[in-house]
Amino acid sequence: MKAGSAFAAGLLLATAASAQVWRSDQGDGSYRNPVLYADYPDPDIIRVGRDYYFASTTFANTPGITILHSRDLVNWTITSHLVPRLEGRPQYDLVGGNAYRKGLYASSLRYHAGTYYLANTPVGQNTRIWYARDVRGPWRYHELDRQAFDPGLFIEPDGRAYLATASTADGTITLLTLDRALAHVTASRKVHYIKGAEGSKLLRRGDYYYLFNALPPRLALSVSRSRSLFGPWETRDQIDDTTGGHQGALVDLPDGRWFGFVMEDSGAIGRMTNISPVFWRDDWPVWGTPAAPGRVPRQAAKPIAGHRFAEPATSDDFGGRLLGLQWQWNHNPDPDRWSLAARPGWLRLRPTVAERFWSARNTLTQKGQGPASRGEVKLDIARLAPGDRCGFGTLGQISANLTVTRDANRRARVAMEVTTDRVEGAQTETRATTDLPQGDTLWLRTDMDFTTSRGRVAYSADGVRWTGLGGDFPLAFAWQTGTFQGEQFALFCYAPAWSEGWVDIDSFRLSRLTPSGNAPR
Repeated sequence: MKAGSAFAAGLLLATAASAQVWRSDQGDGSYRNPVLYADYPDPDIIRVGRDYYFASTTFANTPGITILHSRDLVNWTITSHLVPRLEGRPQYDLVGGNAYRKGLYASSLRYHAGTYYLANTPVGQNTRIWYARDVRGPWRYHELDRQAFDPGLFIEPDGRAYLATASTADGTITLLTLDRALAHVTASRKVHYIKGAEGSKLLRRGDYYYLFNALPPRLALSVSRSRSLFGPWETRDQIDDTTGGHQGALVDLPDGRWFGFVMEDSGAIGRMTNISPVFWRDDWPVWGTPAAPGRVPRQAAKPIAGHRFAEPATSDDFGGRLLGLQWQWNHNPDPDRWSLAARPGWLRLRPTVAERFWSARNTLTQKGQGPASRGEVKLDIARLAPGDRCGFGTLGQISANLTVTRDANRRARVAMEVTTDRVEGAQTETRATTDLPQGDTLWLRTDMDFTTSRGRVAYSADGVRWTGLGGDFPLAFAWQTGTFQGEQFALFCYAPAWSEGWVDIDSFRLSRLTPSGNAPR
């Protein structure tokens, strides 16, 4: 069977209403990797008492830096975000260009003496040390006098604090000493060199300090150990993307055991996080188990038994006063052009001024879910004005969308458009266009199958009978172009000139598809 035909056949097997696209917790005391089948890159996980917190990169999406919570390292929910908006560049407001692949990168999350700390270096700006008494915020920050790439924060029990930093271009690992307030750098010292190192993480166990570094050129992870933070350091390779992942570190359990977390490049869905048991041999951590050392297991016993299944929210009826934590805007939103209050129970998007989808503000996104998933939205298009371009689809290196318009005679049409971001700029192709039946209610859906890296869109006038438009399209991820994120679901509304129109969105529903190809897990 051809790939396109296999994909189409798989779409017929979508389940009705389950948001549980992927379940890591197997319900029998075991779990399978990844713990979240979605793009949660650059993980940093800490334990505070019985609670685990997981900080993940968000780039130009807002709110920025997602923080998740778990009691067992397997079942995660979103608990907060670090910041409501991005600062420091007009492009974060989509003024004078876009900020895709900029924004907030790898963070380091720590807890000490009743305060949460998070170190982050916004692209092109100095490092900030955020702090809050509650992980849900509000967060405030001290800004340092320099940029520490992918900073790794470490705090001794007596409060002495340090940042480890390295960039792939150099590989030199520098240790910055901070003052007691974590507000100023008081000393800087080069302490180690590992070719291609970045993404440093520091921890201590017994007499040794351990330094973990990602090695992106090899998609590998190294560990170094020393009896002093200032070295000398011994270094060993640990794992790589063929055995589990290439950026991460360890977190301890209350009973003294250790587990590792690591991200793995996973194709169009982006970079997913795996969790692994870790044992110790001669004071070196070894990923996996004594029976199968040196690799992250595909399935293993849960780190902590007895906790129920949980997952980040997905489906939404827009009945709340605030957007759900699963939603993010593609850049800083214009608050005057969207509302949950204008029509209670509906999300209203008013057009922002833009020439095309790639440069449109107020595109509302959430992560694509694997192995294969379907997003379905119900729209009221009664108040679309001529020139308005509103709809639903994907945002990523390749963005495929169903765009709904009205002409001067109020006739509604829908077009399937594919935008591909390249180094020289985004280019858009209109694949197909058709007239819509009379009526103001419209359903749109987007299917993403990450086992075949293919997608498909369809529309319906009644939510029952569906018509595909434009055929299959590819799903893709690359750090050099696109958004530096896996493919996302995207709701949008823009126009080439100021408009008094709008679209109302009644609901978003996520459901599971039967994958057309072989799931990697």
